[in-house]
Amino acid sequence: MFLILFFIAFALTTQAHDYHRVKFINSANQISGSIHGAFAKVGNYFYLKEENALLLEENNYLKSAVFNTLAKQSENVNIEEKFQLTHALVNKNSYRYLDNYITIDKGERDSIKEDFGVITAKGIVGVIDKTSAKYARVLSILNTKSKINAKLKQSNHFGTLGWDGVHHNIVQLNDIQDLATINIGDTIVTSGFSYTFPENIPIGAVESYRLNDTKDLYIINVRLFNDMTNLRHVHVIENTDLDSLQTLNPINE
Repeated sequence: MFLILFFIAFALTTQAHDYHRVKFINSANQISGSIHGAFAKVGNYFYLKEENALLLEENNYLKSAVFNTLAKQSENVNIEEKFQLTHALVNKNSYRYLDNYITIDKGERDSIKEDFGVITAKGIVGVIDKTSAKYARVLSILNTKSKINAKLKQSNHFGTLGWDGVHHNIVQLNDIQDLATINIGDTIVTSGFSYTFPENIPIGAVESYRLNDTKDLYIINVRLFNDMTNLRHVHVIENTDLDSLQTLNPINE
């Protein structure tokens, strides 16, 4: 009875006085706004996965467009190459051994095949060497068996990128002619002389360099742009002309 009388008195007071009515409306709006804001945040949280998927799809589209444009403009490409990207998540990643591998959650049912390149937004990760229906294994650049064509971005002098098995953030660019001009901090990118990676994908920066024993070739230590110990989202690069190109001129990346 007390609560009923209280609410009746409260209603009569707010109706009879403009000041009380305005205060009540403002308070109600603040409470309502807070409640709606809380529900909106909760709703947005549940839609994060969907929003991330849309962003990744858009990112794949934009990267594909860039790679295709560069391929058409490149003087190194004699046959028009078309690149498509597929987003994948890293399920397993090793970097402590001499021969390290990465497992991703996309496989043959997603049209993933051997020799497809794998990158992140920062740079290259490796090359797919085995596939199953649901998963694929990536030969990491932190693998002593990895050999990737790379070049100095400034001068276009190219060589072979490998790993000596020492530091997980340093790889080596070999076979660079001693005529090349090299500076600490110079950017190293993919050369475009393979069918796996488009040209000019970032790899890392020159950390140090020296001449080999015969004094005619440089050995360059390259600090990777990617943190190979912390990989989650990656992109798989498919060259849709890969089979035709390898039939004409089989090579290994």
